[in-house]
Amino acid sequence: MNKGSVYDFLLKTMQTKGAGFLCLIDPDNKDSQNAVLLARKCADSGVDAIFIGGSIMLEDNFNPTIKAIKQEVDIPVIIFPGIFNLGSPNADAILFMSMLSSRNPQLLIGDQVKAAPLIRKFGIETIPTAYLLIESGSLTSVQYMSNSMPIPRNKYDIGVAHALAAQYLGMKLIFMDAGSGAKMSIPLEMIRQVKSNINIPLIIGGGIKTPEEAREKVEAGADFIVIGNAIENNDDHNLIEAFANSIHQTL
Repeated sequence: MNKGSVYDFLLKTMQTKGAGFLCLIDPDNKDSQNAVLLARKCADSGVDAIFIGGSIMLEDNFNPTIKAIKQEVDIPVIIFPGIFNLGSPNADAILFMSMLSSRNPQLLIGDQVKAAPLIRKFGIETIPTAYLLIESGSLTSVQYMSNSMPIPRNKYDIGVAHALAAQYLGMKLIFMDAGSGAKMSIPLEMIRQVKSNINIPLIIGGGIKTPEEAREKVEAGADFIVIGNAIENNDDHNLIEAFANSIHQTL
């Protein structure tokens, strides 16, 4: 994957497949060796790109994990920084995120200012992304670590207003997430109403447990589906391929 081409790749994936399949690998849940094995399975089973990241980093293996994965797969490896400043010169891109659902200034702009010089030094592609945390029925890692209130899952107008604000601010992606460990995934009606009011790509993640549920999210308007725990806890080819077949809507 050439530097500076990841966002175009994502747009092309939407155009050719109808929706994209993204796998999230948390280095705290997988050591480098097992993360590479999972990444290979993902690349061989129809995953379009790999996200690397999490809400907390207990092990000092973030950059080694990305480097090892990049040596083994051809699909893009993108940093999903959670709520911390995570960088690596070995990644293809980073979601340069602002947590717009939060009112915590550190997550809106503080962490981004601290991370910007390092990202410039690394020379990796930045993809401006609005992160919207949606209520999931349980206290998730990102909600706890960010000290942020999620958008209520039945307040569709609040979700729409935040998504529109993200678009008007010039964000290139909107990532609506129920969070790791979510009891419930994002409601279909929330996805429908947000997607009908924006014209930038919409990523949906958190709490999606089955290929059938993933397909429902795509049919409601999701442009990309992120699967993390469901694959990390059961990383066989058949399940990953089932997710890929349910998400991809090739004409």
